[in-house]
Amino acid sequence: MAPNISARPVWATLTLLWLAGSGLRLTLLAVPPVLPLIHADLNLSEVQVGALGSLPTLLLALAAIPGSLLIARFGVKTALVVGLLMVGLGSAARGGATGIASLYLATIVTAAGVAVMQPAMPPAVRAWIPERIPLATAVYTNGLLVAEVLAVALTLPVILPMVDGSWRLAFVVWGVPVLAIAAIIAIFAPGAPKIRVPQRWWPNWRDPLIWRLGFCLGCVNTCYFATNTFLPDYLHAMGRGDLVSGALTSLNLGQLPASFLMLAIAPRVVLKRWAYACVGLGNLACIAGIVLMPGDAVLIWSGLLGFSVAAGLILVLALAPLLGDPDDVHRLSAAIFTISYPCAVLMSVIGGYAWDVTGLSWTAFMPIGFCAIVLAGLPFTIDFGRARR
Repeated sequence: MAPNISARPVWATLTLLWLAGSGLRLTLLAVPPVLPLIHADLNLSEVQVGALGSLPTLLLALAAIPGSLLIARFGVKTALVVGLLMVGLGSAARGGATGIASLYLATIVTAAGVAVMQPAMPPAVRAWIPERIPLATAVYTNGLLVAEVLAVALTLPVILPMVDGSWRLAFVVWGVPVLAIAAIIAIFAPGAPKIRVPQRWWPNWRDPLIWRLGFCLGCVNTCYFATNTFLPDYLHAMGRGDLVSGALTSLNLGQLPASFLMLAIAPRVVLKRWAYACVGLGNLACIAGIVLMPGDAVLIWSGLLGFSVAAGLILVLALAPLLGDPDDVHRLSAAIFTISYPCAVLMSVIGGYAWDVTGLSWTAFMPIGFCAIVLAGLPFTIDFGRARR
């Protein structure tokens, strides 16, 4: 039987949340470093490669609502364990792919596991450590971001040499810690809280809070994903292809300092509207810097954008468990994720269309700048007075 929530040290609960957060990204981000090897081994076309890259994003939106149903029926702990098992086993199954169909199927299982876990994290925070929601959100988001960096940084120089250059065994290796985390959560995570198990799972789409939080998270996702998408081609168009690797590394590594800083300040600023305004305007300033100074300064602006985006991510993710009713955090969170990912995809498409139509590379960043402005203003329409501490 899992220990009683009230009897558990805070550090133990935060450790469980950090581990669960790391399981969200550890295997997904292990794919890009070995994509050229997969491409050559399975003789993939560019269309198939593009589909392989877009499948996880699609599943993160489509499987969020089924994740809400799983939480409603079986509880947060079960949803997390099931999600982690899907991620770990799906990653290992990718290593056994014999063709594009089996690779797609394994990728779908992996991404669906992540999609189930994402709406489970805010209610886990609410149920396991309700008195420290902003800190707990910052902790599991830190785990998520650290896992992203580890997967990208270690796959080529460390994991591949360990398995004689086999991309298949590399996926198996990355699946092992995720399965270990599933076992730890199953054994040590708190059981169901004393409140009744929620029966509702379908989001109340008429609730304005769902759309406001969904668009806030969509704006954050757009600033991150769309910049990752367009930055390489933009720098090539500006004649600075030599900066692509450094700019992308700076953008992603820049998230880590923010995630550690938010461990200290998130509880004090999460319900301050000026904090969201600072993040939104900070994102806008960084996008402007990238567009107006496409030289070596792009490395600095990219790092600052990563910092600002990570701060915004933590702030927005903390709002669902703070503002939602305890029994409804799972379906509120599922709705937010369902809205936010298509927003990021749509804005990326609009940015690409603008570049194609005008022939001006900088226009691809206009939708990103628009989202930064929306993020700065939209929280002023949210009633933070309903927060449950």
